[in-house]
This record gives sequence, C-alpha cells and structure tokens, in this order.
Amino acid sequence: MQAFDLYAILPELVLLIVASLLLVVSVYVRENPSSTPGVEQDIFHTPRGVGFVYFFTIILLVYLIFAFLGRMGDISLVAMNGLFQSDPLSNLLKACSCGAVLVGLIYSKQYLKDRAMFRPDFIVLVLLALLGQMVLISGANLLTLYLGLELMALPMYALVAMRHSSEKSVEAAIKYFILGALASGFLLYGMSMLYGVTGSLDLIEIFKIVADPRINHLVMAFGLVFIVAGLAFKLGVVPFHMWVPDVYQGAPTAVTLMIAAAPKLAAFALLFRLLVNTLLPLLGDWQPMLILLAVLSLVVGNVTAIAQTNIKRMLAYSAIAQMGFVLLGMLSVFDDHAFSASMFYVITYVLTTLGTFGLLMVLSHKGYDCETLDGLKGLNKQHPWFAFIGLVMMFSLAGIPPTVGFAAKLGVLEALVDAEHTFLAVIAVLASLVGAFYYLRVVKVMYFDQPDHEITVSGSGFAKGILGLNSILVLVIGIVPAGLMSLCLDAMRRTLLGS
Repeated sequence: MQAFDLYAILPELVLLIVASLLLVVSVYVRENPSSTPGVEQDIFHTPRGVGFVYFFTIILLVYLIFAFLGRMGDISLVAMNGLFQSDPLSNLLKACSCGAVLVGLIYSKQYLKDRAMFRPDFIVLVLLALLGQMVLISGANLLTLYLGLELMALPMYALVAMRHSSEKSVEAAIKYFILGALASGFLLYGMSMLYGVTGSLDLIEIFKIVADPRINHLVMAFGLVFIVAGLAFKLGVVPFHMWVPDVYQGAPTAVTLMIAAAPKLAAFALLFRLLVNTLLPLLGDWQPMLILLAVLSLVVGNVTAIAQTNIKRMLAYSAIAQMGFVLLGMLSVFDDHAFSASMFYVITYVLTTLGTFGLLMVLSHKGYDCETLDGLKGLNKQHPWFAFIGLVMMFSLAGIPPTVGFAAKLGVLEALVDAEHTFLAVIAVLASLVGAFYYLRVVKVMYFDQPDHEITVSGSGFAKGILGLNSILVLVIGIVPAGLMSLCLDAMRRTLLGS
C-alpha cells in the first residue's frame, strides 16, 4: 500500500480506529457517581464511559468535518487499487454527513438519557453507520459500494431495535431488516448481471464496456432493473417505500433522525455513482424508470401524508415525496447544473430534517414523546421561539420562500424546464401544492389551536442554541443560496471532469 492510498483513506481509518477504541475503553472508564444523596447509580441507566465516549465522539466529528472541507480543493484521485475514490463531490457529502451526525447527537443527548439509551454502544453504532456512509460515498468499485451500503445498514438495524422493551421498535426493526435484506438482494443480483456482461467490478471499466454497442443489451437491461429497484428501496421511493413510515414511527425519535438525515446523502452518492458515473450509456433504459419512480413518489407521498396524525409518520411520507424531487434532478443528464441542483436539494433537506426532528426531541421529555399533532397544540402561546422554529422548518419542507426549501425546489424545477421536461415540472409543482396542506396544518395547530396540556421543553441550553442556529441557517441559506449552490456546482463540475 502506498502512502498516497493511506492519505486518501486517512479520515475513514481515523474514524474506524477511534470508534473501536471508544467501545473498548468505555468499559474501563467510570462515570462520576450520582450527586443526589442517597441515590445509588443504576449501571443500566448510567452506563460506564458514556460521557467519555460522547465527548471524544464530538471532537472526532469536528475533526472529520474540517478534514473533509480541507480536501475540497484537492484533485480527484482513485486509491486502493481502484476500490476507493476521493473527489470534491465525496468530500463535500462526507463533511455534510459528519455535520448531520454531530448535530443529531447534540439534539439526542437528553432524549436518550430520559429513555436509558444514552450508552456507549449507541454512539459507536452511529459512528460505524457513518463509516459505512463514507465508504459508500467514495466507492469506485461495485464491491466497495456494496460493502459501504451494508456497513451503513447493519448498525441502523441494531439502533432501531435498541429500545427492546417497545413492541413498535422491535416490529420496526424486523421490517427494516427484512426489507433491507431484500433490497440488498436486488442490488446484488443486478450487480452480478452487470459483472456477467462486463467482466469487471470497476466503475470506470464498466462505463467503457457499457458504451460499446456490441454488449448484450438485454442482460444489461435486466440487471439495470434490479439495480434501480435496489436503489429505490434504499431511497425509500414508491413503490419500494413500505418500510419508511413504520420505521420512522416505530424507532425512537433520536434513531429516526439518524435514519432520516445523513443516510440520504449516501443514497444520493450511490445513485450518482451507479447511474451517472457508470451506466450513463444506458440512459434510455434508466431514465423512464426514474421518471415513473419520481412521479409516483411525489403523488403517493404527498397525498398519503394528508391523512396522518402522527408527525413522524407524516414526515416519513414527506421524505418519500422529497426523494421524488431528488430523482427529478437526476433526469437532466449531461447537465452539471441539474446534478448540482439535486445535490443542493439533498443537503438542504438534511438540514431541515435535523431541525424538524431536533424540535420534536426538545419537546419530548421523560415518559412522553412528542409524536402527534395534538402534542403541538398552542405551542406558540407557551413557547413562541420553538413555534417559530417549527414554522420555519414546515415552510422549508413545503418550499415556501424565503426558506431554503424554496431555493432547492426552484433549482430542480429550473433544471427540469431547461431539459424540456416541462410536464414533469408541472406535476412536481402540483404535488408540492398538495404537500403544502399538511405542512401548513402543523403551523395552524401550533399557532391557532388552544393548548390542552402544559408543554415541557427539555434538552440542554447548548442543544437549544444549536436548534436556533439550525433554523437561522434554513432562513439565511434560503435568502442567500448562491454560496452553497456554487459550492455544489463547483464540486460536481470538478468531479465530472476528474472522472
């Protein structure tokens, strides 16, 4: 192995080593005893080393964010004998993933403490899932992509099932595991057919071979169907969305946030690596499939969300519709503006999702989860600042100016019109109008309904401050989106040129 290779994978190596060490060291580090006189510490509720693990995890994630942002100016390179690639696209997405996990852990701390889930194994599982996302984002080989996908998914299954006393959590974990295994099977079968035709697992080699008109197009088309189906499962788009509402609702809110935020960035990278970087010559085969998946997701996701009274379930159907927009951005091929608009959409959606679930966790406390619309009744009368945060997040998800959701949707719609997919743009606008109903219903409940109970706000002052900063970012980037848009466009252009 060359030093060049070690440099390329250095952040991932640091993450793997530190995560492994934290799990082992946490066994030998004792927490400070309870400060309450006469109260004995419960090993289960206050496990060893969790404060130590949490502290070093925060430091690790801050280091990783700056490490990846510092590499944004580097040229694209392929390392590890063609298994791993480091380029501006991967570095930007990995920095955003680390940021999402960092913010998610800050929001989750009090929520996890109240439910006896603030344990070293929870934090280490989150780090291992993050490692899987990094490997997936930088995959330059079919094996690397699959390895990253499974490394991301397996810790997630365990996290969903961590609250083993809850029947809903266990049921959600089983559904997630079974459907996740099915999706992996689809993806593997498609990859095996791709390998059978091309004789290679390397993405660059596959691209060159697929461009040859003499290949067996029928087998390639069959393989492509299975690959797109596997990708659709991981993105949670219709008709492969069955797991999303149940997992969002059944998992603890802290775990739902870990599933709903950073993995979306990795799923976008997987979509880009396989369809654009590798199978672009088969555009005529996969573009109609993406159009069908996108339209179904926009319609089914937004319409079904109207009937939901559970906020987490509503946000699950909302996520299905939002992923439909991401797929629309991938349709305008040979256009780096369209791809960057899709990437901008994913990044800003993750930012909004963090704020939305962060608000739900702040409004939850020991023995109570804020998961229904009734739980938000009259929030403005008791906690106007948190009602304003909720308003900003709902406006952003609905795509209402001046929030970042409006700029993100507008970018995708412009790309569709430029690519002469005007009819799809009209469908997307109409679906967004339907979606605005259930987002604005949340605002109506917070501002105009009378409170029927005392709303308690939990969490540390630091977490509340980060939540406030999150909402301000959603507004500021919405008003001045040019900086992040140009960053996405520059990363996309340099990545496409490098490939």
